[in-house]
Amino acid sequence: MGDSPGTEEAIKRWDRYADLFTAGYDANGDIHREVLLNPVLSRLVEPIRDKKVLDAGCGEGYLSRIFAKSGAIVSAVDYSKRMLEIAQNKTAEDLNIRFYHGNCEKLDCFADKSFDLIVSNMVIQDLEHYRDAIKEMYRLLADGGTFIFSILHPCFVTPNSGWERNHEGEKLYWKIDNYFYEGVYDQVIPREQPDKILLFHRTLSSYFRAIKDAGFIVDDLIEPKPSAEMLKKYPSFKEDLRSSDFIVFKLRK
Repeated sequence: MGDSPGTEEAIKRWDRYADLFTAGYDANGDIHREVLLNPVLSRLVEPIRDKKVLDAGCGEGYLSRIFAKSGAIVSAVDYSKRMLEIAQNKTAEDLNIRFYHGNCEKLDCFADKSFDLIVSNMVIQDLEHYRDAIKEMYRLLADGGTFIFSILHPCFVTPNSGWERNHEGEKLYWKIDNYFYEGVYDQVIPREQPDKILLFHRTLSSYFRAIKDAGFIVDDLIEPKPSAEMLKKYPSFKEDLRSSDFIVFKLRK
């Protein structure tokens, strides 16, 4: 990527915008996590009670708290110090979640085979060295352990993708462009800020090769869509039946 901004710049921006980005979070995270990601993750992690779990890229910690309340033994790590401060401030001590500062590309704070389950929710696309991160998750898992990660769907969320609208502002179709570009680009949120959160785009085949090269077996792959229950609660998500915003991998060591 030459002189393009990398992980260190991504960390700085997450620190800068952590409060703004998580201002609307509740116990279920943001609305997209509640509607599309949480139901899938909840199904894939079961059973979770008494498992040693790593929330790899925990952000403000909502998923760690859900896991701990379900009886898991939870460690949580994030490369943004400000995100960790927010997470710790939101987390009751009796949940016994252990928070660590670290980059998922290299987590020397943990020994080999430390966890039964690792979940990385919307994190891998924020890492420059994603192959290193996937290999690191393999190292940290016990034999037979499970790694679940969700990302923006690389086939639909690409640099310069977005809604094409008519003169009245109505959505016509979702435009995809620059799919085969692999590198860094700016996320559109938060729109009002002079610089953006950084994302790193890769093709689906590149993710597959990284998974295979790390040694993982793919147990499941899900492209989340809103359930009938969620559509009743949030009718605006009918638009999410037109393409997939996210993709979730369940891998086994």
